[in-house]
Amino acid sequence: MKLVLIGAGSAQFGLGTMGDMFRSRLLRGAEICLMDINGESLERVRKIGQDFIDGKGLDFTLTATTDRAEALDGADHVIISIEVGDRFELWDQDWNYPLQYGFNQIYGENGGAGGLFHSLRIIPPILDICSDVMRLAPAATVFCYSNPMTSITTAVLRKFPELKFVGMCHEIASLHRYLPGILGTDFENLRLRAGGLNHFSVLISAEYADTGADAYPDILEKAPGFFEKALGYSDIWEYARRTGHAPETEGSTHQPILDHSEPSRPWSDRKLFREILKRYRLLPITVDSHIGEYIPWARDTADHQGIRDFYEFYRRALSTAERMVIDDSVTRERVVPIIEAMVSDEAMEEMAVNIMNNGLIPGLPDDVAVEVPATVSGRGIEGIGFDTYPRGFAALLRNYTGTYDLIAEAAIHGSRELAAQALLAIPSTDRIRDLDALIDHMVQAQRPWLDYLK
Repeated sequence: MKLVLIGAGSAQFGLGTMGDMFRSRLLRGAEICLMDINGESLERVRKIGQDFIDGKGLDFTLTATTDRAEALDGADHVIISIEVGDRFELWDQDWNYPLQYGFNQIYGENGGAGGLFHSLRIIPPILDICSDVMRLAPAATVFCYSNPMTSITTAVLRKFPELKFVGMCHEIASLHRYLPGILGTDFENLRLRAGGLNHFSVLISAEYADTGADAYPDILEKAPGFFEKALGYSDIWEYARRTGHAPETEGSTHQPILDHSEPSRPWSDRKLFREILKRYRLLPITVDSHIGEYIPWARDTADHQGIRDFYEFYRRALSTAERMVIDDSVTRERVVPIIEAMVSDEAMEEMAVNIMNNGLIPGLPDDVAVEVPATVSGRGIEGIGFDTYPRGFAALLRNYTGTYDLIAEAAIHGSRELAAQALLAIPSTDRIRDLDALIDHMVQAQRPWLDYLK
């Protein structure tokens, strides 16, 4: 078996994913091929990985190359986690330049005007990767961790409908963080199904495994009080550290990254979250910074301090990721259990994958990607649909599916006109003046990645 990691020069992605693979007995004997365009970073990750294999006597072959065709030739599974350029410099531009021209947004990563330009940068190189997969390894399954997830997945599956391409996201793991505390039961005692668009998804059903009773009434009763409790920054740090989302700092593994005079505050980044819980009677699976990108009234209620705190935390965490080491004590990414289920043909249910809708969520377009549960087996990954979906929240989703439709078409065809129409379709867009000036500014600032727009 050949497992290919594209973007493996990132220590966080390369070392973390290798650690998950090294933990797997079913994957023993596989070739793990690391690919990145940065040869220096790639060699650093390869050496750490090879030293780990040698030190533990593991049965894996580790290779590395900057040649994508060489990496993909004969691949069985391909995992993509790439960005282009300086991630945070471009993110700052995505966030702040639209605000300068009067286009409202609260985070600028995946939705809003910032998410549009992020999508237009990242989709073309991922389409190039997928074109090579279709040529060199057409039977391979491709797992993508890059954002913006919905626009990438929609564009890829429109251009390559035969490709076995799946978008993967960490956000569903947030349910592990707080549902046991809300319900007073182990996470393993809960049967949960969530669905929507990536970063714009809610819990649809919940029941207790031991009794079969509906757990949603308890969630609606107990969750509001739970999220009013004070949460110390040290608690946030400890959770992030244990789940692999915080850097190990010299001398301590329990240092808060943010310097605040207040020792704690209510659960951050969840004011909009609580409004959705109240107004729609649904529990979001993500936080204000993510879900707020898609809702025009989010800026009126979102936790803007919490959003900025998370951004700074994330930036610092990734900037120190080069200190990371391989850890095979716990599986952090869900992609390895998915590959194991495909290899062993032992059916399992995966909580969230991003695939083309095709009727999985009623009322949404078939040709836009959605985030749904899935059954994984030797047959591959098959989405689990919903017979019904909450009308109120579906209306919010529909507001954004038109934007994703236009973003995918703009990226595939290199159309500036469609990009402008996508910006006008974003629900938070409330102006047309300076639209062309903003697009001109972004194309000039991000010319290496956006000059294909004509």
